[in-house]
Amino acid sequence: MFHLILSACLVDQPDVCAPRLLPAGDSETREQCLQSGPAIARDWIARHDTLKGSSTDCVETSALSALEVKEIASGVWFHQGEAAQLSPQNGGRIANLAFVIGDSVAVIDAGGSRAEGEELYAAIRMVTPLPISHVILTHMHPDHILGAEVFSEAGASVVADARLPDAVARREASWMISIPQQIGAAAFAGSAFATVDQPVDTPTEISLGARILDLTPAPVAHTDNDLTVLDRSTGTLFTGDLVFEGLTPAIDGSLSGWLDWLALDPAPKTQLFVPGHGPIRTSWPEAIGPEIAYLQGLRDATRKAIDGGMPMSQAIPAIVTMMKPLSDGWADFAAITARNAATAYTELEWQ
Repeated sequence: MFHLILSACLVDQPDVCAPRLLPAGDSETREQCLQSGPAIARDWIARHDTLKGSSTDCVETSALSALEVKEIASGVWFHQGEAAQLSPQNGGRIANLAFVIGDSVAVIDAGGSRAEGEELYAAIRMVTPLPISHVILTHMHPDHILGAEVFSEAGASVVADARLPDAVARREASWMISIPQQIGAAAFAGSAFATVDQPVDTPTEISLGARILDLTPAPVAHTDNDLTVLDRSTGTLFTGDLVFEGLTPAIDGSLSGWLDWLALDPAPKTQLFVPGHGPIRTSWPEAIGPEIAYLQGLRDATRKAIDGGMPMSQAIPAIVTMMKPLSDGWADFAAITARNAATAYTELEWQ
């Protein structure tokens, strides 16, 4: 297969350029790709007015830049993100991503930028030529969803919790400013939030032919739009950021709700647990052990500060100090815990 590559530069920073892979240009031959490429590129640039296109080229699949992926169960492929906050060094590539192959392909989370989505697309194409029918977003955070437009352009339906579009809309303007500042303008070039085609508000099945994925919206926990995905064939559960390891858990929903969700085994017959950040695990206690200790410690430290009559300004540093014995193994512990402390204080002071 041959793939259309567009050289594109930022309109307001003409010296900042990046190659963009346009899935609509995929062709069986280089000649077909070159013939259709200019029109496809013009249409794409018209929908991405922060960029100006220059030349196009067509390359074989083997020449694409691809994420490293491994098969963790039959037909289930996994990429582990870096345990870190967004930075120019990682280009936003911090979330775990995956895809499941049946008669078609379902992508589970799409990466933190257009560039990472393209690299995941390339990784899929190096494994299978099957059509990509779905891209499933486990929650609203940009490190998981900003690559989704790539798969939408490839013909996939964008699937997410029904609460996700409103949650993204409230934050999109600020994220479109802050994320390129964090990862770099070139790494972010062409990134945009994709439209959700299939909102999910009740447990839902997605068919990949003989393979079925079970999607289950969660109560307010890590966010107010978390969604888990279970592959029935292999018993692989994708939890999104309901489960963290390595990168400190971040609360953008409810601490109490998150602890309540973790107290329930969401899939008793699960064989593999794929978290939003960190390594895969083979048992529920192993998957959630470090996170439970962190969140319970945060709850207890916050209650102690509130019971001691501390105002929030004093409570936040006190909570971070009380939490330090739990800091081992958690990246970016102090900064994320300080934000979590503010969220937890606001929630728990009224309980």
